[in-house]
Amino acid sequence: MTDSHNSGQHKDREAAAAEVRRMWQPTPSWTQPDPNEADPAEEADEQKPDALSQDFPGDSWSTSSTPASPAAQPEDQPAPWTQPQPSVPAPSWTQPVAESAASSWTQPEEYDDEPATETESQATDGADPAAAQEPAQGSPVFGGSSFHSSGFSQDQGAGQPQPGPAPQGQPGQQPLSPAAQHFFPQGIPGQQAPQPQQNLSFRTDDLIQALPLPREAPAERGVRSMLKLRPGSTERTERIARATAATAFRRPVTIVVANPKGGSGKTPTTLLLAGALGQARGGGVVAWDNNELRGNMHLRTHDTNSRSTVTDMLQAMMMLTQPDARLGDVAAYLRHQVSGQYDVLTSATTTYAQIEAKDFDQIHRLLSRFYKVLVIDTGNNEGSSNWREAMKAADALVIPIKWKSLSCAAAVQMLEELDNQGPEAQRLIRRAVIAVSNGPGDVNREVEKQLRPYFESRAAAVVDIPTDMHIAAEGPLDHSALQPATRRAGLELAAKVSEQITIALNAPR
Repeated sequence: MTDSHNSGQHKDREAAAAEVRRMWQPTPSWTQPDPNEADPAEEADEQKPDALSQDFPGDSWSTSSTPASPAAQPEDQPAPWTQPQPSVPAPSWTQPVAESAASSWTQPEEYDDEPATETESQATDGADPAAAQEPAQGSPVFGGSSFHSSGFSQDQGAGQPQPGPAPQGQPGQQPLSPAAQHFFPQGIPGQQAPQPQQNLSFRTDDLIQALPLPREAPAERGVRSMLKLRPGSTERTERIARATAATAFRRPVTIVVANPKGGSGKTPTTLLLAGALGQARGGGVVAWDNNELRGNMHLRTHDTNSRSTVTDMLQAMMMLTQPDARLGDVAAYLRHQVSGQYDVLTSATTTYAQIEAKDFDQIHRLLSRFYKVLVIDTGNNEGSSNWREAMKAADALVIPIKWKSLSCAAAVQMLEELDNQGPEAQRLIRRAVIAVSNGPGDVNREVEKQLRPYFESRAAAVVDIPTDMHIAAEGPLDHSALQPATRRAGLELAAKVSEQITIALNAPR
């Protein structure tokens, strides 16, 4: 009788152990299946109430397929959604809940362990040793280690929940119901997956490149300026030309304006170019009348200084070449043109002293110390030493012409002469800019039709300067009195010359 009683208890014990393992089996969607799953025959036996379930109807080894009624649960059992208190010792087993309402962890029940301990001791006394060790081979039935699949840690104890494995989908987040997704389409705030930290660079080049590009300034004239619109094509082209004329060169540069024919427009072209560069660059430009005897630049500029000739500067060269010489000392021998923002060094007003090559070299070195751009007006004698020295020092060449036979013939002869002077002179011709400045009645259409293709093929560019009555009056040239078309042509000439200087400075020697 005792053996049969013990055998029945052992069978009931095995059934209870299998039921507990099945109850704590993880959800199939995110865990591995239990290798110790009971056979269908044993599940049919487990449907029947056993002795233990009859003696202890409210304990955890009762049938888990039927949810426990609220009356069967103790009154002092806390709600399953509340967090357990770490200070309260909790048993190693919990009250099962319905499979439809199962979550990643459950609340430990606060039952006394003595009934379970007594029953366990009775079952162990009459059980086979091999059968007693069988539950230990699979998933543990009791103890803290039985909570591995439900998110509890054995080291921390059964009473402290730990975050279990996350469901499939977004790592570390609970799946949201359709109703919750309506209110939280991007997920619950604070539960989003941490974004990977971007690699920030604090290098100067990277920070400068990350800065937004400046917006184009609105139009400055016309109806577009009143409506704060973008500039038109003409104004935008003028802005580009102004920016090109303001190019920062790496050293002082020299521009030579030459044509052996008198009356071809050398002096007005020199002053127009110097004014356009001075206005675009904000100063730092000097116009120099390099006539070997007496030029007429002093007649085409405003007289702001009585000591404004090259002869006076040569007499003070000993003082001006001292290491402590300043721009103000040199400017005392120059004429400042306010409207064009440039200075002027005129030629001698008498014929008693002729400028030689050594004089040109001294003045050129002195002006290069204090000015960034030198625009040199030459005389009519190609054989003079100062004329040749100017060609040697030139970074760019401007050839003023009129569409008249004599003016164009002199320019063609000069180009042929320079073409025989060697590679440097040939490169200077290829970088030359032709400035066509016609006075009233100076245009011969037949000459233009025949010679324009020639100059376009020999030089880098041909710029047409429209007829301006202020220039044709042969008085002091005031840039504020020029027509807008004339000022735009002068700015275009300055831009073309600046482009050729940039090419010359960057070309390998």
